[in-house]
Amino acid sequence: MSTKRFKSSLPPFALLLGLLFVSGQALAQVAATEFVDIRPKQNSPLSRFGLGDPLDQVHAAQAGMGALQSTFQDAYHLNLLNPASLASLQATSFEIGLYGRYSNLADRTTTATAYQGNLRYLALGFPLRNPINLSLEQQQNSWNAGMAFSLAPTTLVGYDLELNADDPEAGPTSNNLKGNGGAYRVSWSTALRFRGLSGGVNVNYNFGKLTNSRILVFDSIPEALATESLDELSISGFSLGYGVQYAFNFKDLNEEGLPVANGKRIIVAANGQLGASVDSESSLLFRKFSPLGNVSIRDTISFEDNIGGTVDLPASYTFGIAYDDFNRFFVGAEYGRTAYGSYRNTEQPEQLADVNRFALGLQFIPNATSYNNYWARVRYRLGARLEDDPRVIEGVQARRNAVTLGFGLPIQLPRQQISFLDLAVEYGKFGVPDILDESYVQLTLGFSLNDNSWFFKRKLN
Repeated sequence: MSTKRFKSSLPPFALLLGLLFVSGQALAQVAATEFVDIRPKQNSPLSRFGLGDPLDQVHAAQAGMGALQSTFQDAYHLNLLNPASLASLQATSFEIGLYGRYSNLADRTTTATAYQGNLRYLALGFPLRNPINLSLEQQQNSWNAGMAFSLAPTTLVGYDLELNADDPEAGPTSNNLKGNGGAYRVSWSTALRFRGLSGGVNVNYNFGKLTNSRILVFDSIPEALATESLDELSISGFSLGYGVQYAFNFKDLNEEGLPVANGKRIIVAANGQLGASVDSESSLLFRKFSPLGNVSIRDTISFEDNIGGTVDLPASYTFGIAYDDFNRFFVGAEYGRTAYGSYRNTEQPEQLADVNRFALGLQFIPNATSYNNYWARVRYRLGARLEDDPRVIEGVQARRNAVTLGFGLPIQLPRQQISFLDLAVEYGKFGVPDILDESYVQLTLGFSLNDNSWFFKRKLN
């Protein structure tokens, strides 16, 4: 029996691009029809507000460096928060990220632990000019362009709380609060670089569904009907992001007396999101039912469905500066601000606060070209982040402070393609002191699979 080998003319990751597109369409269909909660449970009381807990959009490599987003620029990693970095890619990169989180929560009277984890991102990026072609044709890489497609959750709602009170007339009562859901983002990103200046844009499609429920039970009167208020909110719409990076390269004189780049440079950068208004559709249900499980005793007091509205997403900006010694040392610092005070939901009015963010990160590679010492080729990362949260409790704004540690483990694939397994560990504290305190440890695991055969011009002699 003979076996025929089929050689595809498609690039190695073409099927992955199709998978990314199909995944985005499938999630959009789920969000547009009915909510299906497939994610591990979490218990975050503050996710009741806004569109839920904002999720980091940085990939695993950046997560180990204090979640730097503005200045990070790497030939083999994606930075979708600043799309300008895509123009510096030297290989097609398919990235997938996962995370797990352990939290210890405490309020004035009780403590609880929570676990959560899920897919963090799925992305595919590639340069539009192949570096092998440029080398074979002896062309200078004075300009380049890049493009990427990505899918990631942006917010997460998840809580299950019971609040006990003593009503003067009805006696002891229990308020059971539950919520789940979240928002997602599918993005198309592109960038152009000319010499040291790069600029790029993100076109985002935002969608998702959030469910919040509140049930009031009269504990001392078993036969009394409980009341439930249930609201659901779906969002869908486009938003735009932007980014710019400028790399000032230091130069030395070569043997011919001409200045040539020596691998050291300063990077200044800015990125952010433009404010956007997306469509929303909500439903409100208020009913009474028997907490004893008697299905014949129920009364729908009011029900409204397909209520159209809008949600105003906040604008943001980040500025940063970094020093980069190619394949040796990188250190960056940045400041960002998000105008959550302009967030508006026409069907569920609430007030959020503007947030400020500071981040510092560094990366060190002992010897990137070492032949016999693997650990000398590993990328060691360290960082810190200090940032506000848009939610306010009793007049005090929530806040997060964290330190991070990361490792970029190089993997040599066939045809000498270099890829990475990136690990990041973050330890932090979140909340409002003496009201709601959370200590957490979060692990982010990312795979960056690289290939440089895209747009490669094969020549036959």
